Amino acid sequence: MSGGDLLLIAASGLAREVLALVGAHDLYDVIGILDDAAVLHGTEVDGVRVLGGVEVAATRPFAALLVCAGRGSARETIVKRLADVGIGRERFATVVHPGVEVPAGSRVGAGTILLAGVALTTAVSIGDHVVVMPNATLTHDDTLEDYATVCAGVSLAGFVTVGSGAYVGMNASVRERVRVGSGATLGMGAALLRDLPDDETWVGVPARKIDGGPAGRHAS
Repeated sequence: MSGGDLLLIAASGLAREVLALVGAHDLYDVIGILDDAAVLHGTEVDGVRVLGGVEVAATRPFAALLVCAGRGSARETIVKRLADVGIGRERFATVVHPGVEVPAGSRVGAGTILLAGVALTTAVSIGDHVVVMPNATLTHDDTLEDYATVCAGVSLAGFVTVGSGAYVGMNASVRERVRVGSGATLGMGAALLRDLPDDETWVGVPARKIDGGPAGRHAS
């Protein structure tokens, strides 16, 4: 049974993935996509019309919202814009693939997206507007703070924290009790054995800082 009307914000690859998920499992009726790129207005993304800019959300008060920007920083900016026009946390949908089990004692925040194959073992805390891509593994006592992005195939050992707006690239692994700092980027395939400071970019096995790389809040 559908959870009601849903507007997706950002005509992105992530939005297409969400469209496929909610359509296949009748989770919501997606009534449109909002994007500030005027060139997209009136076009369609996988059969769903782009209705206009983000401000249109305020004119559809009975539709749930889901921010589908790929970057955590972009999701945060959009959420703050919506808050400025009176749209609160209660308006945001949470989309979890039906095959993903959220164990008792774990939590998943508003506006968060968990795609197919994500595994949560126990006592996992996931904040608001987090994106977890397919086949990521989150083990006991992990914490994903608001606006974090965890890509496909990532493995987090126990008691790991991924800070606000951090980006963990495909197939990266993080040792137990290690923190990925807020706004940081951990490159794909990396193995993180010690804390990654805020806003730094680390790559490799074992992961080390690189200079001149993209800041985590700007990773896509």
